[in-house]
This record gives sequence, structure tokens and C-alpha cells, in this order.
Amino acid sequence: MYDLSSVRADFPILSREVYKRPLVYLDNAATTQKPRCVVEAIAEEYYSVNANVHRGVHFLSQQATDLHEAARERVRSFLNARSSAEIVFTRGTTESLNLVAFSYGEAFLREGDEVVLTVMEHHSNIVPWQLLRERKGIRLRVVPMNDAGELDLEAYRNLLNERTRLVCCAHVSNVLGTVNPVREMAAMAHACGAHFLVDGAQSVPHFPVDVQSLDCDFLVFSGHKVYGPTGIGVLYGREELLEQMPPYQGGGEMIARVSFERTTFERLPFKFEAGTPDYVGTHALARALDYVSDLGLDAIQCHERELTRYAMEQMALLPGMQLYGTAREKDAVVAFNLEGIHPLDLGTLLDRLGIAIRTGHHCAQPLMERCGVEGMARASFALYTTRAEVDAFVAGLDRVRKMF
Repeated sequence: MYDLSSVRADFPILSREVYKRPLVYLDNAATTQKPRCVVEAIAEEYYSVNANVHRGVHFLSQQATDLHEAARERVRSFLNARSSAEIVFTRGTTESLNLVAFSYGEAFLREGDEVVLTVMEHHSNIVPWQLLRERKGIRLRVVPMNDAGELDLEAYRNLLNERTRLVCCAHVSNVLGTVNPVREMAAMAHACGAHFLVDGAQSVPHFPVDVQSLDCDFLVFSGHKVYGPTGIGVLYGREELLEQMPPYQGGGEMIARVSFERTTFERLPFKFEAGTPDYVGTHALARALDYVSDLGLDAIQCHERELTRYAMEQMALLPGMQLYGTAREKDAVVAFNLEGIHPLDLGTLLDRLGIAIRTGHHCAQPLMERCGVEGMARASFALYTTRAEVDAFVAGLDRVRKMF
């Protein structure tokens, strides 16, 4: 296990005060804080290496290109992809999903084909497929869940058929913290000839993710949720699928040759990276992946799951507490409501105590409907969260509860 006090010293924002109270930051599922090394990586690139990549013969351009492509290789290694050609840089999970919906949809989906989603998907893994449905006449099928927040695998099996082309599933629910059995689900999808996409936004920051072991066809994640900068993300895709998919956008960087008669496109992965890439962001993302790898993802997972268990035990002792998501496999997210208190009021009052949580529908309105609520409060933990912060959070909940 890593030294928590040393780790917290790497994150200057954790030492600040809010309303003259120590900050207790429990909104990590929305975005994580950044260690010094990531911010320093951004500064050092701008101050020392800044030049456009892939296009210049001068020293700075060559050096920036080397760092950018080294970052791609770092992501490949982090995910255990077969080739760096399978790593496409995007602006984040949302753009990665839209890229697949547009490009894979154009190449592989026809009217009447089916895409399977789950009831716990983030809006970013629902809306692009609805837009595709409007364009191409595909059908969307939805895997239900039980009251513990676990997917119904028998219902999932029954949804799969000869028309199923793609299954899209969150590795970890951003609301319930449920860790879905994506390896098993991918095998079931492949058995009926379908491809499988994993939304790894809430798994990649918390435990080891190996795309070859999962045997998924696509995996997406965002840099800002894994202690990296905002505006950078990743699409992993099997090389043979990416080769068949058309470009998502057109412009510079993704072309081999352009004339007014025709354009030929670059090789993978550049075919999907039109325009100047966020080469500063990729370098900082690589530094963030180094940071969590040096701490050890197994150690991070152990720490966060112990905190989650402890938090749920303490929260359950409060009168009027309603916890959502009690799956056997659960990660560092706790969703809840307190009887008689609107989640927005709860979040606002906790904020005055210096405690940052998230409230609302969490970009998962179909899941809210399944649970019979308009919204929930959510606390989410990170590698730097302490037991003392959990205690302060629970004490804050109790104080707010007694006000109503």
C-alpha cells in the first residue's frame, strides 16, 4: 500500500479550504484532481518543446512528435493493446463513443440491425446510438438490472440474436458503482457474431484494464478521470475493425494525398485524428498513467474498495438513508438519498461544510427512472481519499439530516 499522506502532498488543491473549512472532495467520478507531475508536464511542454507534430522537420517539431507518439505507446502498454495503431486520441469518452457510432455505424450497420445497451449507461453511450437510429433505422435493445444494480445476464442472453451487431456496456456504472462482467458479456456477444464496446471511463482510473484479457472490440476512456488533463481521451479499437471504418472527420493530418478529384487517407491511427492533435494533453496523459502505475492499480483498487465498504456501512446507520447500488462487485461510487431532503438541497448544504459531492441525474436519466427517482446524491472516491474524509462526510450527512 502506498503512503497516503505523501500522495496527498502531490495534489495541492486538496490542502485548500472552502468556506473556511478543509476541502473534502468526493466528486471524483465527475473529474479527478491533478498531481503536480501532470501540471508540470503541461508547463514543460509549452515552455520547452511546443511545436506542431508530424509536420515539421525542425528540432522542436521532431521532439514534440516523439513525445506525442511516446504517449500513444504509453496508452497502448497501459491497456495492453496489441499495437499502437489501435490507439486513437480523441477529446474524451464522449467523442470516442460518437466516433464509433458514426464510423462503425456507417461501415457495419444497416436498417433493422440491433445495438444492445444497458439500463445503466451514461447519456454519452445512449444518445449517439439514438442519432444513428434516426439516420439508419437500427433498433436499440436494453439490458435490465435487478434491485441491487446488477445486470440481468439471462435477459441479456435472450436479447442477443442474429440481428445483433454491437453491444455497448459501461465497465463500471458512474451512478451505482456496479462492476459489470464485461469479459463474460463480450464472450456472449462474440458467440452470436456481434462486436463489444466497453465504456471504461469509470474503470480505467480504478483498477487494471487489459483489452486483450477482456477480449473487447472497442474501449473508451477520458484523461481527466484518470488524473490527467481535460480535453484528451482515448479510443481503443481492434485494428481490423478500425481499418474497415471510414474517417470520422476530414482535414489535415488524416490524409495521405488530396486532389480535387479524390483523397486517400492516412494509415491507422491517424485516419481518425483530423487536425492538430492535443499533443500537450497526450504528454500529460502519459504522465498521469505513469503516476497511477507507479502507485499500483491493485493498491489503488484495494484502498478505494475498502473506503467504499466503510462509507456504505457508516451511511446505512443514518435514519432515512436510501442507498442505491449494492452489487457484489462494486467500485468507488456511492449513490444515495436521505428521506425528506431533495438531493440538490443536500449537496448545497454539504458544500457549505466544505464537502463536494454530485447531485442530480448524473447523465443517466433512464437509470433514475428504473430506480423510481428524479435524482440522487453521489459520493465518489479516489486514490487520495482518506477515511477521515469519509467520517467528515457521514458527519455532515447527519448534521444536514437533523436540520429537516
